[in-house]
Amino acid sequence: MKKKTKMTHERDDEETQKDQKSISSLSPDYCGAQSSIVEEVNSNSAVKSSSKPSADDDDLVDEIDSIITDIEVKGKLDVTSLQDGENSKELKDKKRPVVENENPFLFKISNLIREGKCKNITVLSGAGVSCSAGIPDFRTPGTGLYDNLQKYDIPYPEAVFDLEYFSSNPAPFASLASEIWPGTKHSPTITHSFITLLHRKGILLRNYTQNIDGLEVISGLPESKLVECHGHFRTATCIKCSSPFDGIKCKDSILNEARVPTCPKCHNGLIKPDIVFFGESLPERFTHLLKNDLDNTDLLFVIGTSLEVAPVSYIPEMIHSECPRVLLNRELVGNFQSSKSGKTSTRDTFVKDDCDTSVRILSSYLGWENELLELNKSTTIPIGNKSRKKS
Repeated sequence: MKKKTKMTHERDDEETQKDQKSISSLSPDYCGAQSSIVEEVNSNSAVKSSSKPSADDDDLVDEIDSIITDIEVKGKLDVTSLQDGENSKELKDKKRPVVENENPFLFKISNLIREGKCKNITVLSGAGVSCSAGIPDFRTPGTGLYDNLQKYDIPYPEAVFDLEYFSSNPAPFASLASEIWPGTKHSPTITHSFITLLHRKGILLRNYTQNIDGLEVISGLPESKLVECHGHFRTATCIKCSSPFDGIKCKDSILNEARVPTCPKCHNGLIKPDIVFFGESLPERFTHLLKNDLDNTDLLFVIGTSLEVAPVSYIPEMIHSECPRVLLNRELVGNFQSSKSGKTSTRDTFVKDDCDTSVRILSSYLGWENELLELNKSTTIPIGNKSRKKS
């Protein structure tokens, strides 16, 4: 069962006056949550999260919270007052670059990066990262990819990624694949370029992407820095005999002939690009790298995702309790907390905005904006004789 962690933080006024920094950031139910999460990850299947924490869980958390005293974490990253950046003394005292749209929360994060306190950044990205590339997300009513597939009279939206349904009716998947096939008409977004720029600056540990559009690779991010949690289109496999199939031939068949190819070995199995359907195992690379990456992450960005598909959705909860978490999203998701919710978390920063806008502001604070825009321009895919313009 997916459990929501509750962060606690108390700070003594006298210690504040002495300018001593302490962090009391502990997840009372973290061990139990991690145990169930690890079990879920080890099952290696992509499923939609729907479980809710019980009242008993909340009571237990509250009971443990009541007996926890302040815990001083010496030598750890000071992430106090991330939610209070607008009023913090540090923010007022430090000279910051002039940017078009001021954001005190992003300025606070830029300070952590500029001061060298974040050298192993992990990014968890979702469909929202690719929206400005012209690729709709999946679940937005009216414009999402699922809604656009209703013309095929599919029984439920997620059926397009269901193996049994694909076996009997591959046409909806072929239609969706032709819309998002990497390298055909969609270019990397500003956010993709920002992630690649983190790598070029030597501070990106890994990008865990839930997307299958391949824009991370097109943006210049090395595959060694990327975990494509839900697979990719570069290779393909027969769903019956598991024989590998040439990815280029699969692409030509789907894009040019509007059909899913059949297996030349078993003669009746359908060929599917190596993206993860519901119920299929996640790539081995995901489980091989995840634990060590989470242990070494010193800053987590969660960008453009609803955090609705497990086990990837559990990553923000599995990260160690001293690690700052930054959510760049249009809505508050998962167990992230914001100051407006009435529950404060010293490690959480939530910036409610378009993710391209947020990363551009952050890049301005870091002095990277021109480099970011040049990188993004260099990865634009020409459409006919005309390239898509970048803002």
